Amino acid sequence: MTPSPDTPPWLALDNIDIAYGARTVVERLSLTLARGSIGCLLGPSGCGKTTVLRAIAGFESVQAGEIRLDGESVSRPGYQLPPERRRIGMVFQDHALFPHLTVAQNVGFGLRGVADAKARIQQMLDTVGLAHAAARYPHELSGGQQQRVALARALAPRPQLLLLDEPFANLDVELRERLGAELRGLLAPSGTTALLVTHDQHEAFAIADEIAVMSEGRIQQWDSAYQLYHRPANRFVADFVGQGAFLSGKVESDFELRVELGVVRSQQPIRCAEHGEACGSGCAVDVLLRPDDVVHDDASPITAEVVAKAFRGSEFLYTLRLPSGALVLSVVPSHHNHAIGERIGIRLELDHVVVYRAANDAVR
Repeated sequence: MTPSPDTPPWLALDNIDIAYGARTVVERLSLTLARGSIGCLLGPSGCGKTTVLRAIAGFESVQAGEIRLDGESVSRPGYQLPPERRRIGMVFQDHALFPHLTVAQNVGFGLRGVADAKARIQQMLDTVGLAHAAARYPHELSGGQQQRVALARALAPRPQLLLLDEPFANLDVELRERLGAELRGLLAPSGTTALLVTHDQHEAFAIADEIAVMSEGRIQQWDSAYQLYHRPANRFVADFVGQGAFLSGKVESDFELRVELGVVRSQQPIRCAEHGEACGSGCAVDVLLRPDDVVHDDASPITAEVVAKAFRGSEFLYTLRLPSGALVLSVVPSHHNHAIGERIGIRLELDHVVVYRAANDAVR
């Protein structure tokens, strides 16, 4: 979400560097987050995403660049506004609830001295659906309930920014998905701006308006989930966000290229996704194929061998070997239950043509 020119972003990171001794872990990182939007830092372990979150909270200093909250500088070389003055709420991976305090006391921990603390505690408990558990202790709650208490505690002081560090990492898949949807429902009415850290793309897709895919301390792409999946800026993003395969091809004209599965026609001139330059006729490329680009079609003259299959309830994810030996992936409704070694008809159905300069073929 891009704020209007006369409205400063609620959160702005401007070319920040963060180092531990001589080792730089975050380098020239920039992003902006508009008021009321939800952002996400997505990436593998060790990419620097939690370090960025800690710097925003005020727990880590920056060696270069600047962090601003609502237009106010809170971190820059030689200056760091203390964490307690930043009006930031945090939700941690392990919830960090106080075991000796009740649910209500945990939620009200940051409201000491606030005139309407009791009413605010009740409001937050109602919001997260835990009013009935106000007198219980954390060990008497399920993991999902504990996470809701942590969220209510973080939101109770009305922070200007909510930071969430892998908040659902210790929960099972079904509960993660449900709580992710609930989180969006909780944040939207309050207009709270939030930034989430996760390594789980499904979690990021379910919650965030904008997502920064990170690698080795740098943002590779800052975009919507849709754009990250369908128009990845580079091979790392294509590999990390969603499943897929690269299939070798050759550009035949500004709008057409040929691969083993036939001619691919693009609605836009064909350009290299990494650099944006046009790919002229005869250019060798690797074409990104998502599983939903490869359609099962019994009438197709092109067939592929099923070499692996993963049952997902409503669908199968098939790994298919083409006559050349190249591998592609295909999502097929689960009533098409094909055996390993069977050949099935397939065809391409691409809405987005994403190509990179030719390299070795790979399925991920």
